[in-house]
Amino acid sequence: MSSRSETLELRPIRGPSAFGGGLRRTWDLLWLTSVTDFRLRYTNTLLGYSWSVLKPFLFFGIIYLVINQVLRFGGEVKDYPMLLILNLVIFQYFQETTSTALRSISSKEPMVRKMQFPRIVIPLSVSLSAAISLLSNLIGVFLLFLVVGLDPRASWLLLPVVLLALIVLTTALSMFLSVAYVRSEDVGQAWTLLLRVLFYATPILYPLDIDAIPDSIRSVIAANPLSPLLEQARIWVIDAGAPSTVELVGGVMGAAVPLLISVVVCVAGFWLFNREAPRVAEAL
Repeated sequence: MSSRSETLELRPIRGPSAFGGGLRRTWDLLWLTSVTDFRLRYTNTLLGYSWSVLKPFLFFGIIYLVINQVLRFGGEVKDYPMLLILNLVIFQYFQETTSTALRSISSKEPMVRKMQFPRIVIPLSVSLSAAISLLSNLIGVFLLFLVVGLDPRASWLLLPVVLLALIVLTTALSMFLSVAYVRSEDVGQAWTLLLRVLFYATPILYPLDIDAIPDSIRSVIAANPLSPLLEQARIWVIDAGAPSTVELVGGVMGAAVPLLISVVVCVAGFWLFNREAPRVAEAL
């Protein structure tokens, strides 16, 4: 009996994985979590879901007042107010998703410790909930475009291509940040600082083709993976006569840089989350 027990080996037991439990179960849990989070966000507010539309419009009003009326910037840009609000709404999705996903796993510590479920649901639910807000915001933005007289074009229908690329990039980055923050809270401080830098290092308040941007800085901004997305959205929605995105980011070689960075972010986000998911409960 003793010799038999000596031959037994203790095998490590993996925690709940990033994926698993069946596609249908994962989707049902993802949808339920996303909708619940979206509803809870505005449950105790007087205006309810209207806040999801009002916030970007109020922010746009403040930014436009400072940029256009005080600093007298943007007058040479075609349909600058429309461009500004579209860029702000798109960037708000990126900022909101990554900031919320950063602490999404740690904020659900009791559930992570006690329940068996695919961990991928946590960052995906943050992205999906923010995407619902993005959709409602864009409906309001396009209604505003029609009211102010911006002529609708068939190219408006191509905007979902940009949004899909944005959502994939943002979700992958959210996966990376969510597990990295569990390991070190310094990630939160660093990302807050980096978001402020990205706001100005992304063509939100300005297009890439304005003369005020030095060529050395333009090349750095063009390497930002968000830059070609915002510039392409501008061409398809606001100004069809603007220079092509490939031209704005420095040609084919220049376009390869943000594309490569996007691929690296997506691969790194998936790899790290898949590796760390079984161990996040131990790290909390």
